[in-house]
This record gives sequence, structure tokens and C-alpha cells, in this order.
Amino acid sequence: MQVIGLCRFSYPAIGGFQTTHESVEERRQFLYQHDRLEERFRLFEAVALPGFKKQSDEDFQLVIVVGDCLPKPAFDRLNDLTGGLKQVRIVAKPPGRHRKVMQDVLNSARNDPDQPCLQFRHDDDDAVAVDFVERFRGCVRECVGLFERHAMVAVDFNCGYLARANSEGIQATRVHRPLITAGLGMYVRGGQRKSIMNFAHNRINRAMPVVTRPDSPMWVRGLNRFNDSPRTRNMDVALNPLTRQQELEFQTRFAIDPDVVRRRHAKP
Repeated sequence: MQVIGLCRFSYPAIGGFQTTHESVEERRQFLYQHDRLEERFRLFEAVALPGFKKQSDEDFQLVIVVGDCLPKPAFDRLNDLTGGLKQVRIVAKPPGRHRKVMQDVLNSARNDPDQPCLQFRHDDDDAVAVDFVERFRGCVRECVGLFERHAMVAVDFNCGYLARANSEGIQATRVHRPLITAGLGMYVRGGQRKSIMNFAHNRINRAMPVVTRPDSPMWVRGLNRFNDSPRTRNMDVALNPLTRQQELEFQTRFAIDPDVVRRRHAKP
């Protein structure tokens, strides 16, 4: 079964942000400001990409959506970072209605729209475990009867880490959080045009059944000053420096090297 992930990299959508702007031009200026782009690239390279490079099941696609107005140096940098990952395809789109654009991108990525597929969305400052695709597929096999009876079913890996990455390394805490973006996927029946981007992630359980997997940590949710959600950006949660054992877990579960994080964030 085809597995498709979608990642928006500073795409200037109309809608789709909790941070509001008066115009598309104002949104572009916010998204493309130097400090913000630098932070997104540091997190994308050191946190988000490593886990996709090390997936135990390599049969997946990751579509990265950018604006066709993304500055060329930024586009070239993104292209260089993902050049060694065969599963990645960068798609440049003009600004448009968020849900409609993302739905069209996902449907265009389907090899055969008449066959079922698995979809997930991913933020460029988050990470998934190296066995995410394998376990996502495995969930369908384990619950085949449920998936056969419904046009759409969500899969929620609800255990992970809230984390902050900076020049001192990673500070984190392990949590269970239902229906956040990281670690959430969706089965879509063949012939169904709706996609995972048609639903607010925290309310997807109002539209379809949800299979919850609460055991192994499956994601890292990044906390940083440019989080779109004010609730996430200002989250009052105690984060502690990783222990040596946790550093090893981040390396084995997410392919995140805390030393690489320190070096990337130490650059001016």
C-alpha cells in the first residue's frame, strides 16, 4: 500500500495558519525573514530529516510543498539537503487556499487513486521514529477488518517527546498527547478524494475511527519561537537536558544526534 507524507516548508498558504496576516505579501515577509528561515533549516536538517533517511521501511514518499516565491537560495538549500533522499519530491505552488492546495498535492501523488493509500502530515521542526512507516503499515494489517469497513481511519501514535533544540543540545520530556500532528496518519480508501489535510488534526476523531498506539515513543514535537500555534509556542512545560540514555534513544529511535544539533545551532 502506498504511503505518502506531506510537509509544508514555509508555504505561504491562504488560511492554514493560526498566526494571522492581512495579506499574502505580509505572510511571505513573515515566513521568509532571515532568522525564521535559518531556524527552520537548522531544525529540518538536524531534527526532521534524519529519521526519514533511516526508515526501516523505505517504501514511502515525502512531498515537500514550498511556495513558488520561495527565495532561490532557500530553494537551492532545501534541494541540496534532500538530494540524497530518493523518497523526497519538492513541489512548488503559488499561494492558494490551504486545504484545497494540500488536498490536490496529496491526490496528485497517489499512484492509483482507485487503490487505498496511507497518508501522514509532517511539520518541518518535528521528527518521527525510524520505524514509523513500518509500524504505520503494520497497523493496517493488524486491524484489517476495521479498515475494510471504513472509507477513512486515523492511526494515532500518541507517545513521544516534547523537545527544544539549541546550541546546548536537546531539552525534552516524554509525554502522551493524543492527535497531535507528529505521529498521526490516515488510511484513505480507493476512490476517496478527501485527504488527511482536509481535517484539523486535533478533531479528526470526530470524522472517523481512530486506532491508538500508545507504547513506544514515535515522535519528537519541536518547541521553538516560530511555532505557529501560540499554545505550543508558549507551552509551559518542564524540559530537561537529555540524559546519556535518552541521547542514545534519540539516536536509535529518531536518528537525531545531539552533537549535530549543538553544532548546527552554534553557527551564527
